[in-house]
Amino acid sequence: METLIEILNSYCHGVDFDTCNTLIDDEILDSFDLVGLMGEIMEAFNIELDVDDIIPENFNSAKAIMSLIESKQR
Repeated sequence: METLIEILNSYCHGVDFDTCNTLIDDEILDSFDLVGLMGEIMEAFNIELDVDDIIPENFNSAKAIMSLIESKQR
């Protein structure tokens, strides 16, 4: 999770990732951020993400993103 938080901090400063669950809904991350974020996540965690993964439920919180990463690592 530490690596993911470091990546997220480069896109949204000052967000409490332990409690925030509206990164997409509140437009804390925009579509350009999401594209860059996905690239960094794929590289850092050696996974592949595809278009079907791009839904708010997968990116609204750090926990949701980590769950997505873990599901792709299996």
